[in-house]
Amino acid sequence: MYDFTIIGGGIVGLSVGLALTEQFPNKKILILEKEKQLAAHQTGNNSGVIHSGIYYKPGSFKARFARQGSQSMVEFCQKYEIEHDICGKVIVATNEKELPLLENLYQRGLQNGLSIRKLNREELVEIEPHVNGLEAIHVPAAGIVNYKQVSEKIAELIQERGGKVKCGEAVRAIQEHQDGVTVETDQNTYETKFLVNCAGLHSDRIAKLAGYQIDMKIVPFRGEYYKLKPERRSLVRNLIYPVPNPDFPFLGVHFTRMIGGEVEAGPNAVLSFKREGYKKADINLKDLAEVLSYRGFWKLASQNMREGINEMVRSVSKKKFVESLQTLIPEIKGEDLVPGGAGVRAQALKSDGSLIDDFHFVQGRKSLHVCNAPSPAATASLEIGKEVVRQIKERF
Repeated sequence: MYDFTIIGGGIVGLSVGLALTEQFPNKKILILEKEKQLAAHQTGNNSGVIHSGIYYKPGSFKARFARQGSQSMVEFCQKYEIEHDICGKVIVATNEKELPLLENLYQRGLQNGLSIRKLNREELVEIEPHVNGLEAIHVPAAGIVNYKQVSEKIAELIQERGGKVKCGEAVRAIQEHQDGVTVETDQNTYETKFLVNCAGLHSDRIAKLAGYQIDMKIVPFRGEYYKLKPERRSLVRNLIYPVPNPDFPFLGVHFTRMIGGEVEAGPNAVLSFKREGYKKADINLKDLAEVLSYRGFWKLASQNMREGINEMVRSVSKKKFVESLQTLIPEIKGEDLVPGGAGVRAQALKSDGSLIDDFHFVQGRKSLHVCNAPSPAATASLEIGKEVVRQIKERF
């Protein structure tokens, strides 16, 4: 009998496990991951940005946890000598229409307690000489790290403290009962006193397996990247972001210098035909049917038709993708880019077509389900772990 069992071996599930070992050092803890390795999906396929929390609604989990998490993540990396770089980023307004949006974002950053400053064009090009912009916000607290390395260290700490981490075990059935929870995988059956669902792209399905009907579904969106050729990486010093469209749930194509020196350009955001579909040809008929039969998806699609079509065009046309990048860096040419990787974002969508815009926790009888944890979840992961433990202690 385990005291706590966590489903999901990404950085959020691992951070929950770490927080549990700190609060309950004598309890038996188990982490179950269906893949053969940890951090195989959202954690291992993101761009590695340590976010500041500037974008998020003041007082929300995202705003608080990103701000606190950017500090705790840096402290963790310093303590365990994980390579990272607090390089800062600029958020750039490239035309007059974006200036009011930039000002709104600046005020939000101040409300969130961030140390940021406005830049005029001359100040901007001192930081990023090749950027086209009228004004910008400089966010010095933003940084970069390899979250897979962070995850590996967290897993190591959990195991040193007596916790078990088991890969290659997909959960098939969950039964809550008076004495705890029975979890069946395709390999074994486990008894646990309490279950924490951190299954990311499958968090809604795990909640359903446990018997909870929640008004949301995970809709997967693939973000595709290009990379700058080594000889053109000098066009980007650190992190360059556009002013986000307030009506669209993604940040827009941007430039990210990564640990190791590579520079990513992107992503777009297109519907993935598979929950773990990193390639255009990846299709899972069950996953696709779930999305296409969900009325919430069609409501979202109708509300964002123009933006959605533009994203799909960028997915199939390198020329259009390059044009969007040239808005920020006019010197970019198609020959400067080579295909990069892709990530899949688990976005929780309600049946009325509205996006769940914050980290979302669902409490069960003997379980807790983290049902929405997209970006900035990696940045905020250590704080999400602390919040899960706080909710468990509050109830039990």
